Amino acid sequence: MQPFDVSIRDETIKLGQFIKLANLVETGGQAKDAIADSQVTVNGVVDTRRGKTLREGDVVGFGGQSARVVRATAEELDYFDEATADDDFDPEKWRNM
Repeated sequence: MQPFDVSIRDETIKLGQFIKLANLVETGGQAKDAIADSQVTVNGVVDTRRGKTLREGDVVGFGGQSARVVRATAEELDYFDEATADDDFDPEKWRNM
């Protein structure tokens, strides 16, 4: 199965954080348990370190799925979601700054 890409803002992310961000698990507790139970792979090798540092290009596998760490683009970092914005916030003023 081909890994799907998951964008991160910083240059690195911890394994436990990443599998939650990638929606491979629902909670931090599930992430902790899955990693401790040797159910998670990093680049094809089982890794039991929740704090393992991942970088762009690393591929994490769990539960028959795999996700690749990619760095967020400038457009992704500047993304503005009007649906979740403060109601008093004027997006046109923000866009024209």
